[in-house]
Amino acid sequence: MAAKQILVVEDEKPIRDMIGFGLRRAGFEVREAADARLARAELANRRPDLVLVDWMLPDLSGLEFTRQVKRDPNLRDLPIIMLTARAEEADKVAGLEGGADDYVTKPFSPRELVARINAVLRRVDPQVEGEVMSFEGLSLDTVAHRVLADGRPVSLGPTEYRMLEFFMSHPDRVYSREQLLDRIWGGNVYVEERTIDVHIRRLRKALEEFGYDRMVQTVRGAGYRFSTHVE
Repeated sequence: MAAKQILVVEDEKPIRDMIGFGLRRAGFEVREAADARLARAELANRRPDLVLVDWMLPDLSGLEFTRQVKRDPNLRDLPIIMLTARAEEADKVAGLEGGADDYVTKPFSPRELVARINAVLRRVDPQVEGEVMSFEGLSLDTVAHRVLADGRPVSLGPTEYRMLEFFMSHPDRVYSREQLLDRIWGGNVYVEERTIDVHIRRLRKALEEFGYDRMVQTVRGAGYRFSTHVE
């Protein structure tokens, strides 16, 4: 399974280094930003799986940064954990009401932080069970990098595999072409939106032999979804 990617937004380098060291030891891929401006650039480059953001940043408060992220239609479901020395209940409530998914008070142990991260990731991605995702007779093994339909292997190109992995991780939700480009290719890669249609056709063609092409659905005027409820 590909390592989950964590963006650490923290202006104090010693703390950033300490957090990064603990997360890498736990198997996460870590990206770093020293302020909100750099964090926004990182988000535009490629969406992480979760953001850790310090409340006190030099250019913008972590609370306002969180609010801005949650107002972005492409990022509103991105999980965010706030890190802060503010331990008062009012501050915790403000952080959570501002859109944070969890709130960790400094000082904290690397072990506690990893546990909180894993708990949030499980909440926001409940469909993923271990390392194999399966719907009806279609399954995707993220470790073996293999797709099976009723026990038979499905041949997919690398882009179609990433697309199917994303769809199966987020079933029954509609994504626009722009959102799919951002999630699968990353924000700084120039790809025509219609390229999505080409890869959708390839994915459907690969699944058609097994009767699972119907799960990749077009939602007119909105985009595409992977439906687990097909009659």
